[in-house]
Amino acid sequence: MSAEVMDWDNAYRGQGGFEGPPPWNIGEPQPELAALHRAGAFRSDVLDAGCGHAELSLTLAADGYTVVGIDLSPTAIAAANQAAQLRGLATASFAQADITAFKGYDGRFNTVVDSTLFHSLPVDGRDGYLRSVHRAAAPGARFYVLVFAESAFPAEAEMKPNAVDEDELRAAVSAHWEVDDVRPAFIHANPFLGPDAPDMSAHDTDDKGRIKLPAYLLTAHKC
Repeated sequence: MSAEVMDWDNAYRGQGGFEGPPPWNIGEPQPELAALHRAGAFRSDVLDAGCGHAELSLTLAADGYTVVGIDLSPTAIAAANQAAQLRGLATASFAQADITAFKGYDGRFNTVVDSTLFHSLPVDGRDGYLRSVHRAAAPGARFYVLVFAESAFPAEAEMKPNAVDEDELRAAVSAHWEVDDVRPAFIHANPFLGPDAPDMSAHDTDDKGRIKLPAYLLTAHKC
């Protein structure tokens, strides 16, 4: 199952072909992005693009940031809104929208964060996405993208996102943003379980038993 055919709302409702929670739903921010947060890399307001259950948004809001999360899945957005209410996080809000064509936030955000969204988009949706988040960004805004590298999944895998190589990533993002850096990184994922799950045994695991999948972390800015 590729990113082209994945039914994301089904995945968040537990009907996406996985046994257990979706592999990307690790219950906390991705460690690479949590490290950026600890280093003070984010500035309010923050756009969490493709927020899912929004653990990054919720963590930032708990630390005083104003955050808007956008996701295509109404199930994910409902869960994120409920979590924000339960935690008393008034500075986190969430909206269901197509991230490749959303409007209404022109020039608002000083930080845009993409936590494993880019590779989940159809390839022909990338430019619309990058154009849309650029429009929503304020001058000087920072853009962080955490995305699977091509080596993350075996070639024969049926459940395979639209992973990238470094040149492909740079070329796509630089059409709208000034790219500052691309470095190797990891995406941490729950074990892939289910009849169509790829064999991920070649990869290391972290101290919580999650798979560490090769990725890139791109940093860019808006002039």
